[in-house]
Parts: sequence; structure tokens; C-alpha cells
Amino acid sequence: MQSRQVRESDLPRICLLPESAEELFYCFPRASFPLTAENVSKAIAERSDSTVVELNGRVVAFANFYRWGPERCSIGNVVVASSVRGAGVASYLINYMTRLAFDKHQAQEVTVSCFNQNIGGLVLYKKLGFRPYDLEERIDHNGNRVVLIHMKVGRNAV
Repeated sequence: MQSRQVRESDLPRICLLPESAEELFYCFPRASFPLTAENVSKAIAERSDSTVVELNGRVVAFANFYRWGPERCSIGNVVVASSVRGAGVASYLINYMTRLAFDKHQAQEVTVSCFNQNIGGLVLYKKLGFRPYDLEERIDHNGNRVVLIHMKVGRNAV
């Protein structure tokens, strides 16, 4: 497994990572299914440190920072291929992004947000030391009320 900066040639593979409207809502809440290269390109242009994880030469995960700086970095657009879930790819990616926030951006804390229905994500973030600090009501892709759980980990907690 290795991480690297995203390349334009990765866009078609990134677009295939979310396999349903629900999965897409978790990682790109404002996008419509299926994910398009334009959505990904826009996110890359507006965000920092867009990163992919490769496994056996194949792009299997993507994430970036939607906020970055010495106070806080916020990880967003996290998506992992269903074929590698449970294999440590998400942990690898989030740990990589957290180290990048602390080392490159000198962030004091790293935040991530996860919808209440995303049980796998919530369990992962807790395992990696993230703790909830706020809740935000949202409306999902089907018009249902959901909760976005904001979590953080401090520099000294890692």
C-alpha cells in the first residue's frame, strides 16, 4: 500500500469508488450519483493535499483537506473501494492524512465529519483516536434527516 498526490489520470478510478448514491453522499454530500470527473476536479482545485492510496498499482482510496492550516486541518471526501474495505486501507489513509496535517501544516488538531448512518466510518475514527465534539443536522440525498458527527484528534493525542 502506498499513498501519493492525486493525478489527473486517477479521476476515472476515483469516480468509481462510491458505488451508490448513499456512499456518494457520505464522501461528496453535494454531488449527484454517479460521481463525475468534474466533481472530483472541482474538489481538488478547492482543497489541499488531495491524496490517493494505491494497492497493487490500483487506486483504491481518496481523501483531501477542505480546511488546512496551523490551527486545524479537516479531512474530507474520504472514500475507499468496497473491494478493500476491512483490509486496513481506510486506517492507512486517515493515519497518512493526520500525519500530513501535523507535519506539513503544523496543525494543532485534525477534524473529520461522519454521517450517523456510516457505522463503519464512525467505528474507524473512534479506533484512530477521534472523539466527537459537535453534531449537525443535515438532510440526506433522499430528503431524510441525518446527523453529521464532527470529530477531532489533537496533536498530543496521536
